[in-house]
Amino acid sequence: MEAVSHPNRCHERSLGAVTQSLYAEDGLGSPIWHYPSEGPVSEQISIEECCKDGQKRGNDNQDCAALPLISGSATCRIVQEQCCVTVLEDKMCTTGINMAKDQGACDSLFTNTCETKTTKMCCDCCLLGKAAQENGIPCDHNLSVGYQCSLVSRACCVDGASNNQTAPTSQTEYDNKENGDDTVSNDQCNGKCAHRCVGNDTCSCFKGYKLKPDGKSCEDINECLLGASNCRGGERCINTEGSFRCQREVSCGTGYELTDNNNCKDIDECETGIHNCGPEFECQNTQGSFRCLPKVKCGAGFIQDALGNCIDINECVSQTGPCHRGQVCINTVGSYTCQRNSVNCGRGYHLNEEGTRCIDIDECKGPEQVCAGHGCINLLGSYRCECEPGYNFNSISRVCEDVNECRHYPGRLCAHKCENTLGSYKCSCTTGFKLAVDGRNCDDLNECESKPCSQECANVYGSYQCYCRRGYQLSDIDGMTCEDIDECALPTGGHICSYRCHNTPGSFHCSCPTSGYTLAVNGRSCQDIDECLTGRHTCTENQSCFNVQGGFRCLSFECPSNYRRVGETTARLERSDTIRCMKSCQPTDIACVLDTTHSISHTFISLPTFREFTRPEEIVFLRTTVPAYGTYHLGSYDVKFDILEGNVENAFDIIKRIENGLYVGVVRQVKPLIGPVTTILKLSMRNLNTQGDSGQNIINVHVFVSEFWF
Repeated sequence: MEAVSHPNRCHERSLGAVTQSLYAEDGLGSPIWHYPSEGPVSEQISIEECCKDGQKRGNDNQDCAALPLISGSATCRIVQEQCCVTVLEDKMCTTGINMAKDQGACDSLFTNTCETKTTKMCCDCCLLGKAAQENGIPCDHNLSVGYQCSLVSRACCVDGASNNQTAPTSQTEYDNKENGDDTVSNDQCNGKCAHRCVGNDTCSCFKGYKLKPDGKSCEDINECLLGASNCRGGERCINTEGSFRCQREVSCGTGYELTDNNNCKDIDECETGIHNCGPEFECQNTQGSFRCLPKVKCGAGFIQDALGNCIDINECVSQTGPCHRGQVCINTVGSYTCQRNSVNCGRGYHLNEEGTRCIDIDECKGPEQVCAGHGCINLLGSYRCECEPGYNFNSISRVCEDVNECRHYPGRLCAHKCENTLGSYKCSCTTGFKLAVDGRNCDDLNECESKPCSQECANVYGSYQCYCRRGYQLSDIDGMTCEDIDECALPTGGHICSYRCHNTPGSFHCSCPTSGYTLAVNGRSCQDIDECLTGRHTCTENQSCFNVQGGFRCLSFECPSNYRRVGETTARLERSDTIRCMKSCQPTDIACVLDTTHSISHTFISLPTFREFTRPEEIVFLRTTVPAYGTYHLGSYDVKFDILEGNVENAFDIIKRIENGLYVGVVRQVKPLIGPVTTILKLSMRNLNTQGDSGQNIINVHVFVSEFWF
């Protein structure tokens, strides 16, 4: 239920007591009417009709302080306004109670406006009642929070507490420990009976109990369960040990409070100060209500309004024909005069055809269409519009104004967006949703059905997501078009292919140099073709084929004089073959014998172009049979390694290392060489002992540096 807001006036009144004491309830809920003595009730409109009109306008959320008058009677006006106020306050209080029960809090949505005071009071007091039940406090416990708050608190208190926590209402309880005169001495039963002995070894129970099957014990009779109670309507039966009691369920009603002995007692609103009599009135307590009596008595021709002010009575309207026929009634302050009908009638009236009296104008039948298409009800001297659904009647402008449902019920009419229309409203949905069949909720729109994406589409709640196949990416412009990924242009593109990368739609492919290489199985790396192994070389029979990176070399070697060629063996060198010439002297050739070079070797190695070095690259290993002892002593040996020729740009060096107790020479590339480069490293391996130089071996390393890094 929505809290109602009236911008024109706030009704400051106590919940449960009707302003001006025109309507109240007694302890049994029957209506009591109090009529003020200062003016008669209109014979045409009863008090009940005045109240029903006010209640109807309260249900329509109209401003109770500006209702159109349906009678000139002050009593009717007061009843009309106060019945309207009562309906509004009941609705606001119900809103507060429901909020306490549903949310368990009353703080989040309240502002300090007078309309919300009643709603928040009922919400807070309902929470007090719920807390009392949860903490085992009797529901009728006097919290000293005022009559109205106590009523709401009791209504919300779940009556599940134990019997000794709730004071009975209209309590009827019976003493069941009866000792009838016909009771036989308990001695005849030898003291076995729980309650009493009736002779012949027979036991019986007090009233409210029944004998158990053992014939001795007694158990309580649940009169409430058996329907044996005499509780009246509006009372609840509560079983007690050996009896029952009747507890009132219905509250005492407006203007009464429940006493500790479960009787309904009149509340003296005047003494407690919970009346709403204005400064021009004095409060007089009545049974179940109160009455506001004016301090000032209005003179003849005047009537007191709801604020205690004396206002003029329009006798020409409130009375039937105060003037004779042919005369026109003219209202004056405190009285009226009758003049001949040459004077125009008041607003809403015109002279009859005879010109003898003013008769009501039926505005509803006029050509002006005063209600603009809405229902029209003619009144004496006026009219009232019965607005179509979606409109409210403005009592000031007297027109039907459109109700902005979207503003009055935010978030309750439409799932997404609400647009007000004349007399109604319409709902719409945000992007990615469509309006459901009920016209209020929104269903997810499957945008993928319209194929907005160039490749793949995935529907998500309220939107969609485009996806691309492998090798494509979404456009940063529209987020729907798939653009080819140039894998070759990526920061890692240079490492995708060994040689060259060629972009294709959705993919790429690699290629290798036109000769000397072939594409590996992985489609990215370039593998050297071993022309010597496959027989695709052009070397003659007198030449040896040596495979290099991206090609081959046809070389022929002849050993120098006094040297002979030994068998071609594969040395323990990475990617190299070796040709070795050993010194072979004639016994008479002294010069040959004295030559310290024992052997001349040729080995071959193919290297890629190393453009960057993080550490030296070891390319050739010269292994010896010379044991390494560390220091010179008699019989020890040493080996000295040198680069004699061919060290282009000082890109190579040679170091000595000990492996497995033997000396090893390691040729390293220490600087990058940009190929193609061909050079011959002439290496010297000199054997030293304690007597001096014992000879050397020459190793010619033919280095072929490819122009590629692979």
